[in-house]
Amino acid sequence: MLRSPLSTLTGVCAAALIAGCVPETEGPTLEQAPPATYDGIETRLLDDDLVNFRAQMTGVATRADLDAYTRCAAAQYTLIRGYTFARHVRTSITEEGGVWVADAVYTISPELPRGLQTLEAQVVAADCAEQGIPSV
Repeated sequence: MLRSPLSTLTGVCAAALIAGCVPETEGPTLEQAPPATYDGIETRLLDDDLVNFRAQMTGVATRADLDAYTRCAAAQYTLIRGYTFARHVRTSITEEGGVWVADAVYTISPELPRGLQTLEAQVVAADCAEQGIPSV
C-alpha cells in the first residue's frame, strides 16, 4: 500500500505529540526533591560597619535561596548591633557536591546608606521570620 507524503507526515507528527505527553521518569520531581536545609552562617566583623557572612545550604533550588539566607542573616545582625540599615556590597556563591556556600559582605549603619541594594533591617527580619528563613 502506497502512502502519500501528507499521511506519513501526519503519522510522524502524531507520534511526536504522543511522545511529548509521556512523563519523564528520570530524576526527582518537585515532590520528591529533598527540602533545602540551612546548614549555618559564620559572621565576621571586618570593620566597624563592614560584615562578612558565610552561609551554607544543601538542597538549594535557586541562587535566590542562598541570597535570601544571607540577606536574613545581615538583617538580624544589623538589629543585634543596634543599627537600622544594611547595604549589600557583594556575594560570591560556590557549589560542590550539592553543598552551596555564599560569601557575602554587607555594610551596616544607623542611617539609610547611599546605594541601590539597601535594606531596612526590621522589615527584612520580619519577612524572613514569616518565610521560615533562619538568621544569626
